[in-house]
Parts: sequence; structure tokens; C-alpha cells
Amino acid sequence: MTCVVVGVDGSPGAVAALRFAFEEARMRGLPLRIVCAWEPSASTYVGETFAATPDGFLEAEHHADEVLREALELLSADAAVDCEALAIEGHPATVLIEQARDAALLVVGSR
Repeated sequence: MTCVVVGVDGSPGAVAALRFAFEEARMRGLPLRIVCAWEPSASTYVGETFAATPDGFLEAEHHADEVLREALELLSADAAVDCEALAIEGHPATVLIEQARDAALLVVGSR
């Protein structure tokens, strides 16, 4: 399936990338895949012999879900593009490359 993929993280650069990707998807007549990759913070691993705590994973995933909710709200006024939103655990570059394998375009912002 060909689509436009955009990586978001809640930053102003990601919002600009989201808007750009939405317009590209609309012009190309393609669906938009909004991806927020998440990883637990390094402090999640501090503690019991560097074992990860479940709270750190839940917090990171919850943040990704919130970023995606806000992204979809930003686009909700215009139903011209089919959108899917995915929160995926992993390093952002790796996740985005994997999600863009079948994409016509990958859009990312900058900080």
C-alpha cells in the first residue's frame, strides 16, 4: 500500500512536518500514516540492577498516544485524507524506516 508517512513527536517541527505531509497526501490522493516512535527514558532502567520498570514503559507509550491524539485533532477538520496513527516502540529512525518501506514519501521535522 502506498502512502505518505510522517514522524511526529509533539515538537513544533513535527507539527510543521505533519501539516506538510497532510498536504502532500491530499495532493497525491494517498492515505497518511502518522507514526510516533517511543522508547522509555534512560531513567527507566535505573534501579533494580538496571532492570527496566514497567512505569517507564507505560509513561513513554502514554506520551506517544497523546502526541498522536493531538496530531489527529489538528487534522480532524479536514476529512480529505484517510489517516492512520501508530505508536510503535523502538528507536525513531529504525521505526520510521520500517514504516516507510511501502511509502511514496517519508516526512520528518527538525529540532
